[in-house]
Amino acid sequence: MIKKQQGFTLIEIAIVLVIIGLLLGGVLKGQEMITSAKVRNLADSANAIKAAFFAFQDRYHAVPGDYAQASVNIPGVTGGAGGGNGNGNGLVNTNNDRGLFWLHLSAAGFITGSYNGTAVGNILTCPATTCAINSYGTPMMFSWGSAADGTNRNSHELRIGRGLPVEVVAELDRKVDDGIPRTGSFQIDRGINRNTCRAGAGATSTYQIAVANPQSDCGGVFIM
Repeated sequence: MIKKQQGFTLIEIAIVLVIIGLLLGGVLKGQEMITSAKVRNLADSANAIKAAFFAFQDRYHAVPGDYAQASVNIPGVTGGAGGGNGNGNGLVNTNNDRGLFWLHLSAAGFITGSYNGTAVGNILTCPATTCAINSYGTPMMFSWGSAADGTNRNSHELRIGRGLPVEVVAELDRKVDDGIPRTGSFQIDRGINRNTCRAGAGATSTYQIAVANPQSDCGGVFIM
């Protein structure tokens, strides 16, 4: 007896393909929404820290982290090499100042979180007990320096952390600045894979978003 074999009809195959397409589209859209949310979080966090920085100066007439009378005028400020106080030179340029920056802002009520004020170098491996953490789970750093890739002059800078995909940094730059990695108030971090996170120089530079293997460890700097 010959057994008749049955296969899928064209309509059934078409329905399956449509379902697969909808599932893939939903996954990609979900990933896009997650990335967009993280970019907004990075932008909002940076804006909040910048606003806190200037508000602190307006109230205490001093720079957070550098404030020499912080332990006297801000309840809860202790620790660090200076007993919770900076050296008062107007710059967050010592390990003690960098550690105290987050403590001064949080103790004064300008940012949320609890920080211990431990001295730390201008590095992006600061523990969460000392420095604020970004939406990718890596620490940020505020310091006087020149980490921004397109400038050699020193200024107060907010380094937003490392471990950021290049497309995220590029989108953040487009959202808050000019979209160019080496110009403007937001620039790529020169200390984090800058040669694979961006290509070119100056106003002609672009973000290096390779299709096959995009750089997943980039960083950015807000110049104050």
